[in-house]
Amino acid sequence: MSTHLAPGPPGAWLRRVSLFCLDVFFPPVCAACGRVGVLLCPACEARLLPVDGAICRCCGRALADQARGAHSLCPACRDAPPPLAQMRAPLRYAEPTSRLIHRLKYEGYFALGRPLARRLVAGWPAWRPSPDLIVPIPLHPRRHFRRGYNQSELLARPLAEAVGVPFSATALRRTRHTPPQVGLGPEARAANVQGAFDAVPSEVAGRVVLLVDDVLTTGATMSAAAEALLAAGAAAVSAYCLARVS
Repeated sequence: MSTHLAPGPPGAWLRRVSLFCLDVFFPPVCAACGRVGVLLCPACEARLLPVDGAICRCCGRALADQARGAHSLCPACRDAPPPLAQMRAPLRYAEPTSRLIHRLKYEGYFALGRPLARRLVAGWPAWRPSPDLIVPIPLHPRRHFRRGYNQSELLARPLAEAVGVPFSATALRRTRHTPPQVGLGPEARAANVQGAFDAVPSEVAGRVVLLVDDVLTTGATMSAAAEALLAAGAAAVSAYCLARVS
């Protein structure tokens, strides 16, 4: 008998039977290449491009050769320091990562959350200061209802489980429905999300919060969320995203 059907707690056997039937009649396919058998095949996972080379110690953006150094800041962070202590991402926003994120967000591939969260775990950096609460970037209730899930929460929850940091999906709320950031320039992005978040003081006061999202572009969304958390009493805020746009 398959180990998937082994006895277990009440209800577990029925769940295993259901999963076994799903695997037989509706086997998963790789979201990047379509290969049958797994949501993210080893060949496609090997093609995910890591963020490498010298980066800004604050925002994680790649540094030009002349700006490289152990304690270097990019020009943007030197001119206007963000409200976040650190921003990091393990992967570059390039194929096939960009396709996987699009499918996770817009095509209902919500089961991709766990395999992609493993990349966040594998790339877990040294945080200064260390986080003691992980919070996903929330969707506005209207968008959450339409999509059916929050892709950032699907990444953040298994990450928190793996690294042993408490998780909260209620510490930060999106109070204003905003248009998507795609296609907007840096100034328009910042204006679009300004004042769009509200944090719960009883959950964040005195804590070091790590925000989790899918893509880091200009950091406008993270900065707006960090401002709300700091206003609610958070001790510090950092950000961790699956992929970074160069």
